Amino acid sequence: MVPVLLAVGGIVYDLCTPRDFTAIPFFTAAPLVAAPLYSFVGTVVTGAAAFVAAYAVHARFGLSPDADMVTEVVTVATVAAMAAVINRGVRRGDQRLASAREIAEAAQRAVLPEPAGQIGGYDIAARYEAAQADAFIGGDLYAVQDSPRGVRLVVGDVRGKGMGAVAAVAVIIGAFREAAEQEATLEAVAQRLERALAREGARRDGLDAFEGFTTAVLAEFPHGDGVVRILNRGHPPPLLLHPDGTVRTLLAREPALPLGMGELGTWPDHADEAGFPSGATLLLHTDGVSEARDAYGRFYDPEERLAGRRFRDPEALLAALAEDVRRHSGGGMTDDMALLAVRRP
Repeated sequence: MVPVLLAVGGIVYDLCTPRDFTAIPFFTAAPLVAAPLYSFVGTVVTGAAAFVAAYAVHARFGLSPDADMVTEVVTVATVAAMAAVINRGVRRGDQRLASAREIAEAAQRAVLPEPAGQIGGYDIAARYEAAQADAFIGGDLYAVQDSPRGVRLVVGDVRGKGMGAVAAVAVIIGAFREAAEQEATLEAVAQRLERALAREGARRDGLDAFEGFTTAVLAEFPHGDGVVRILNRGHPPPLLLHPDGTVRTLLAREPALPLGMGELGTWPDHADEAGFPSGATLLLHTDGVSEARDAYGRFYDPEERLAGRRFRDPEALLAALAEDVRRHSGGGMTDDMALLAVRRP
């Protein structure tokens, strides 16, 4: 409505002021504002209307054409023509941006596909929230794989940003899917990921070749056992939500370094085991959740914020959590967050 209001404002200004005052600034602003907002036809119509209004300003006084009148009318005509050119440029930019967004979405679906809603008898939900508006891919990851030994999953966060981090995500997910199907234990899966990251680091240049690592938590749900095994490699601990609203943080008994830091020390991985009763939900997340701050610098505490709450399904849980994190941080998230929830029906 802004271009229309400018044109109407120019006419009102002209009717309410002596003839020595001019409404030309209103009429030149209208097509310029319309250029990025309207279609090409709408911009041209706005420019034509401004030109007619500028001419009518002088015509209503019955004055013969003079230098001032010609200058003002030509000014409006020139600005209207330039607005049409600007509109074409903006539309071409919008088309290129839309194409880039489609490519980014396709890349995300290829690198980070959405898991099925139910795998191995468990209800699954995943969500990726980018800190930057209209961003689609980054260094956070998740994957779920059914295997002969149970449903296995991984949630992780690659150090760094950009395409290097995306490449590492693709390597980790590919290695995880193969290892989850073949390896007998969760510890062996973690070692396969460690070796895959070591090979990837050898191919990378610069700082990432020496300081590349990935925090990750792996989980395994053996078929029919009612337990969950968790192996944490320097990642925020998962949460276990019980049907009565009780929330428990599943801390690792033996802290371990992130994946990709094996050169600093080697020791055997150890998976912890916890009960996973019917109706319980396991929530895994990246540090975009736990490191979100409010206006006073206070970190978001998912255990405290989710305690006492009940959710109809994992998708509802992730939607409520993502909204609560955004509200806590005032919409100013500084890091991406990947969320994965698994419920035992």
